[in-house]
Amino acid sequence: MQLLILNGPNLNLLGRREPGIYGTRSFEDYLPELRTAFPDLTIEYFQSNHEGQLLDKLHEVGYTYHGIVLNAGGYTHTSVAIADAVAAINAPVVEVHLSNLHAREEFRQKSLLGKHCVGTISGFKLESYRLAVQYFDSLRPKRLGFKV
Repeated sequence: MQLLILNGPNLNLLGRREPGIYGTRSFEDYLPELRTAFPDLTIEYFQSNHEGQLLDKLHEVGYTYHGIVLNAGGYTHTSVAIADAVAAINAPVVEVHLSNLHAREEFRQKSLLGKHCVGTISGFKLESYRLAVQYFDSLRPKRLGFKV
């Protein structure tokens, strides 16, 4: 099963940016742990601070990968274009956020993406990604008793 973790703006600063909200580890430090925890999955990673690059990556993998874990950062609340891309592709998308959006500023409590995603995981810091990958892992045919 091939998955993409797609991170948006400012997530390249994890571990340094507001550690009280986002934690003290970078995503690059966490990713090997995630891959080790799910050895039967191919987990690719892409991060960009640019909306167009995120759109291009969604279009590139959205018809061939088995799933996408998307943390669109601030674009969650503002990007109709990313929401439209998530709606357009075939791959199921799980929206993730490190912080609990409902405990944040009012403008952060609205997601333009959520209605196009199979689910949203929020508030568990980096573990939000593990929970999303665990969801996709549970869908693998082998787990359901079918041959891969």
